Amino acid sequence: MARRRRGIALHGWLVLDKPYGMSSGQAVGAVRRLTGAAKVGHGGTLDPLASGILPIALGEATKTVAFAMAGCKTYRFALRWGEARSTDDAEGEVVATSQVRPSDAEIRAALPRFTGTIAQVPPAYSALKLGGRRAYAMARAGEAVELAPREVEILSLELVAAPDPDHAEFEMVTGKGAYVRALGRDLAGALGTVAHVAALRRLAVGPFTLDRAISLDKLEALGHSPAAFEHLLPLETALDDIPALALTEAEAHRLRHGQPVIPLLPAEQARLAQLGNGALIRAKDGTALVALAEIADGALRPVRVINL
Repeated sequence: MARRRRGIALHGWLVLDKPYGMSSGQAVGAVRRLTGAAKVGHGGTLDPLASGILPIALGEATKTVAFAMAGCKTYRFALRWGEARSTDDAEGEVVATSQVRPSDAEIRAALPRFTGTIAQVPPAYSALKLGGRRAYAMARAGEAVELAPREVEILSLELVAAPDPDHAEFEMVTGKGAYVRALGRDLAGALGTVAHVAALRRLAVGPFTLDRAISLDKLEALGHSPAAFEHLLPLETALDDIPALALTEAEAHRLRHGQPVIPLLPAEQARLAQLGNGALIRAKDGTALVALAEIADGALRPVRVINL
């Protein structure tokens, strides 16, 4: 892939196993360089100090990024007890210490308080905006950062190992918007101590999992070989949870040109009525995805037109 000319029309998803120490933006830049794809984006930011799954959208798949970001995420992470840091991970300065080391039993007893729908204050060093400025930029400038708590969903949280008194390892499945660093900070507080995230690896984002992933080194090594494109997943991979609806050729043509469509077939009209106003569907012409469309009063209105 490395010798491909820039601007090539590639459409689909690469499941990148992002290395430690690289930002999500740098990863996107590396994939753009290696593939020559005209459009590249990512589905869900992963901090530089984290490794693991970073879904990379190529071409028209960039129009489905929001749906990839909405998927559940699975993390494996380690907390270092007794040491709080300014960034809530290993990058920041030590800001507090504690001699308290929770036992395995105490940790497990506290975990139910952090599952389900919980209120979470995001870390000060985050990409959220306050008055148009990034929170992390304000924090680095020494300014006070006061972020409001918000509801997040923690589907599961499990202690998986405690290799020594200073460290504990967890696996967590979350909904959109949850911060592992904030979870570690708050869990430590509930246990009467302080902590920071010492290691973090993302194992899955929705349908994108490690068994489908490729590293940047392998992507570069494969070059132009057919094996490189065996790792390119279909554009619709991030849309598995959205129902599909078959259109006629004429209906597909109108939808592609931004026009609302009322399906002619009674069975499809009944399906729209069952799904209801506001529901999203995948409008298809045969096997080809035409658009993501919203149901409005029995008609389909294009939300994202796919140009393949």
